[in-house]
Amino acid sequence: MKTSAPADHDDLRDALRALCADFPAAYHRRHGADETYPEEFIDALTKAGWMAAMIPAEFGGSGLGLTEASIVMEEINRAGGNAGHCHGQMYNMSTLLRHGSEAQKKSYLPKVASGELRLQSMAVTEPTTGTDTTKLKTTAVKKGNDRYVINGQKVWISRVQHSDLMILLARTTPLSEVKRKSEGLSVFLLELAQVVGKGMEVKPIANMVGHETNELFFDDLEIPAETLIGEEGQGFRYILDGLNAERALIAAECIGDGYWFVEKASRYANERQVFGRPIGQNQGIQFPIARAFVNVEAANLMRFEACRRFDAGEPAGAQANMAKLLAADASWEAANACLQTFGGFGFAEEYDVERKFRETRLYQVAPISTNLILSYVAEHILDMPRSF
Repeated sequence: MKTSAPADHDDLRDALRALCADFPAAYHRRHGADETYPEEFIDALTKAGWMAAMIPAEFGGSGLGLTEASIVMEEINRAGGNAGHCHGQMYNMSTLLRHGSEAQKKSYLPKVASGELRLQSMAVTEPTTGTDTTKLKTTAVKKGNDRYVINGQKVWISRVQHSDLMILLARTTPLSEVKRKSEGLSVFLLELAQVVGKGMEVKPIANMVGHETNELFFDDLEIPAETLIGEEGQGFRYILDGLNAERALIAAECIGDGYWFVEKASRYANERQVFGRPIGQNQGIQFPIARAFVNVEAANLMRFEACRRFDAGEPAGAQANMAKLLAADASWEAANACLQTFGGFGFAEEYDVERKFRETRLYQVAPISTNLILSYVAEHILDMPRSF
């Protein structure tokens, strides 16, 4: 199937597809059904260097950009896997890379690149504020010159059980004492072995797609001052770099899903015979699949534009958000077309359609809902009044 993917990444794609082929559908189906973590698959990606794609060569990584990292995520999903098990390391890297001290980068990045450490978790969202990030209530209060004390709660924090490091966003200056509500927030890099059960409690959340995610509770957790990333009070600006990367990477995952659904539906439509002819000969089957493919292709172009701008150091927030919206919509449309093509068989686990269907539905809601993206576009691009 021809796509709009840049041709100069064929070698990268070929290598990823060869690796993913060692983990067939049955492997991912089993982990999906058991709601377990695909440890062997993530280890293979790490050993091959893909999880260190965005780490500079001087720290043991591949020195690639967001463009290449997004292709890694796309190919995992296109092969029938779920990049949600590992995508956090890619976008969390941006905050540390762009704003961490040299000491922090030298201490952590080589170990992340080698697989000795995993940076899979970022704790931003809270149960009472959601995407209204500037009003988050978790606090980090300075204690002397060398400690911060953390109190509060986070929710929907993923992969804590399979991460060694976690980025935490907390308020260091009360909202009432700052000129702008985006000020007074700070970012910390926590070593989870030093905090879990020692002031931080982890409570898993059972959910529809078996995604490993949690509530976190902080009760007078003391952390060293040197865990602060960058300048105190500037954390909201720092975290946006990671969130823009996140949007583009999630878009790539949705695009991978979209191609998976289109390819799966097209093959089945050509093979399935009803009334003496392949069902793919019927326009009622053809057109939804073709429409889904067109929309995935369009989203793919926006994804690469967002990545290009990010890698060039240009503002990429608008493009990253629009890419995520277009890709999430396209993958969901493709999922519905695929399930409809398979009919009753689409609900059978052995075909994997129902598993991927549930996985891609998440991206209408997370990591930011389509409605919030539309609000962003209306306000920040079209200069319309703020709607909330």
